[in-house]
Amino acid sequence: MAEKFSELSPSLINFIENQHIYFVATARAEGRVNLSPKGMDSLKVLNSNQLIWLNYTGSGNESAAHILENPRMTIMFCSFELKPLILRLYGKARSIHPRDESWLEYLKSFPKTTGARQLFLLDIDLVQTSCGFAVPFYDYKKERNALTDWAEKKGNAGIEAYWQEKTNSQSMASIPKLPGNQAERLTNSCLDKDCKDFHPPVIVRFSFQNYPYQYACAHRP
Repeated sequence: MAEKFSELSPSLINFIENQHIYFVATARAEGRVNLSPKGMDSLKVLNSNQLIWLNYTGSGNESAAHILENPRMTIMFCSFELKPLILRLYGKARSIHPRDESWLEYLKSFPKTTGARQLFLLDIDLVQTSCGFAVPFYDYKKERNALTDWAEKKGNAGIEAYWQEKTNSQSMASIPKLPGNQAERLTNSCLDKDCKDFHPPVIVRFSFQNYPYQYACAHRP
């Protein structure tokens, strides 16, 4: 039944490469767990203990908010075909944004898209397989084009404007999300309304109820 491993085997890597959907779970120390289905050509295994996945712009950005406080991440794959299998990958993740030196190098592994928001690099410390006997059969038909069509229609300027909306700029617990190209890009203005300078904001950690992060201007005390 269930088995645990310290790394991905070649057969498990092959299994991952043949999946059309995976699920990502993150959580703060307290509060709700976020669970998101992911598709498209958005995940690459780098080695037996590391993978990277591309986060496209969508209606929320909970994963980014959660790993600011708690880097734990779980990714699950399951077989919907002849041979049953559930595969869970546990580890710690960090986000990579366009301002980071490694952004372009990692981004080359994925199809070109307008809606790229950030990359998540997961260091895997536990691999678990289980039977999947209760998972039903499903036939894969094709990828949806709705998200890519939506992003192309909005264009880069429209995508950045969308990041300003509440569902993309704050999590369900009101934690700022640092959405991809917008909040951490060097060409954007400070988020401090009293500062007119152009520079990236910084994050100051503090503990106040369930709002542990605050943007702060680097030019202000």
